Amino acid sequence: MTDIRDLRGVVPYLPTPLTPGGEVDAEALKRLCDHLIAAGVHGLTPLGSTGEFAYLDFAAKERVVAATVEAAAGRVPVIAGVAATTIRDGVAQANRWAELGADGILAVMEAYFPVPDAGVIAYFTAIADATDRPVTLYTNPNFQRSDLTLDAIDALSHHPNILFVKDASTNTGRLLSILNRTEGRIGVFAASSHITTAVMLIGGRGWLAGPSCIIPRQSVRLFELCEAGKWDEAMTLQRELWAVNQVFARFNLAGAVKAGLRLQGFDCGDPAPPQPALTAEQVAAVRKVLEKVGAL
Repeated sequence: MTDIRDLRGVVPYLPTPLTPGGEVDAEALKRLCDHLIAAGVHGLTPLGSTGEFAYLDFAAKERVVAATVEAAAGRVPVIAGVAATTIRDGVAQANRWAELGADGILAVMEAYFPVPDAGVIAYFTAIADATDRPVTLYTNPNFQRSDLTLDAIDALSHHPNILFVKDASTNTGRLLSILNRTEGRIGVFAASSHITTAVMLIGGRGWLAGPSCIIPRQSVRLFELCEAGKWDEAMTLQRELWAVNQVFARFNLAGAVKAGLRLQGFDCGDPAPPQPALTAEQVAAVRKVLEKVGAL
């Protein structure tokens, strides 16, 4: 397994398979992990946005992390999501995921009331101080009350245990600003909201994204073309795959991925209520795109 400190590549945000009763379906998750690893992905992230972390209690999150670690079996690193409104809860999650065998932590801060930069920095610093597992900062300004500003990212990049940032804004210029400000102290990963080939061109390390669950082989191929500097070929494939990102953005985050996986023979259930499952018309749109890119 690649040392997580050298991580580059495609790291899918895993969905959380749920039974009709709302319980975590650990066997379905393990089967999906095996499939993704066989497709060549470079890591796995349970409890990212696609994993519906905001809809799971602590016990359910434990089952998700444990199942992913068991399925990975050391073949690829597992970067488990930590999301909390308080430092105490964030630290507890990070410590528990480390105990369960996670190789790294993906940390995001939830907030009801806005939090100033000093509080944001304190939250991520406490998590990075609490565990020896390398930390990836996660910022998703479309869904957050308190974003990681450039100043906060710059400050946190000096922490020896904060190695990466995953930015889910739609602003690729912001990623270049992060790279320039942090001067190599922190590696940048893109999200599905970015044109990943462009991010790789400016110095990104790869992407952590939900759509990679339904197009893993195509995503790995795109990464390999970027690594080889074959930018024309990469952009040809990127243009083809962008339709998947567009469908993902149109519909419920978890619902679109779960619908696509169900079409591929991986039934992960429906999104946790009150999130809606995709309608028949929306599923047809997902099917059309997956057929177009050779994923069905």
